Amino acid sequence: MTLPPAIFLMGPTASGKTAAAVALATRFPVEIISVDSALVYRDMNIGTAKPDAVTLAEAPHHLIDLIDPTEVYSAAQFRRDALRLMADITARGRIPLLVGGTMLYFKALREGLSDLPQADAALRSAIEADAAVRGWAALHQDLAQRDPITAARLQPTDTQRIQRALEVIALTGKPMSEAFAQSRSADLPYRVLPIALMPSDRSVLHQRIAQRFDTMLAAGLLEELTDLRQRYPLTADMPAMRCVGYRQAWGYQDGEYSYDEMRDRGIFATRQLAKRQITWLRSTPDVQIVDCIADDVVGQVMGLVERFLA
Repeated sequence: MTLPPAIFLMGPTASGKTAAAVALATRFPVEIISVDSALVYRDMNIGTAKPDAVTLAEAPHHLIDLIDPTEVYSAAQFRRDALRLMADITARGRIPLLVGGTMLYFKALREGLSDLPQADAALRSAIEADAAVRGWAALHQDLAQRDPITAARLQPTDTQRIQRALEVIALTGKPMSEAFAQSRSADLPYRVLPIALMPSDRSVLHQRIAQRFDTMLAAGLLEELTDLRQRYPLTADMPAMRCVGYRQAWGYQDGEYSYDEMRDRGIFATRQLAKRQITWLRSTPDVQIVDCIADDVVGQVMGLVERFLA
């Protein structure tokens, strides 16, 4: 049997994914599934560049506004939710259009997930207590000695993943990198068109990133964070508050650095995120690359989809 079609529209931050997705939704029978680990949070709108109400009315998105900022959403949860939605969309005679920049989610969807142990609350508490005494940088060094492959892809500030990697070692006696290498095969039951919006000139993307961060600040990012801190029992190390933009705004609000330094840090962190996304996309097999700074980027994407569905 011929597998049903699905479209992956990927790209670094500020590459124009949302605009291209909305254009596709006006022309083809697609339904958009967000592939973004920040858009799952309710009330985090400005700092996540969440599509506005007008855009969502024109082109509804699945998998946004799912949880409170105090909660956690995993790649495994995304995979379950996305597969369920893709099946529903296909059953309606429509085509899943998965759009976003969280590359781990795309990887989990296409390749499946390793059989890692369930979280252990007592062990996590012990790791957190150790971090409170020694600091997360010290735990990152511990991880580097026990699982250098995993440690190399994590920053010392990536506390959630450092904690999980140490937890897996404690529970299994094996490094997480070994578990991922033994990941079970899980073929995606769809015929996929992977499209990547990539910049031919990285400096133009950097300009877009700076402009977008300034737009977020002008739109009230700091005020949004103040409201979030008043409404929810948030801490700086929660996954939601480690999102780019919010992390730097939190540091500014807590007096760690000046407004100008906060802006510079936010732009730099976003550029680093885009760099990681581009690196991942370059290694993605069979991906169709479209220059995201071209004048006819939407037209090129339309053409790829039209030929794919013909």
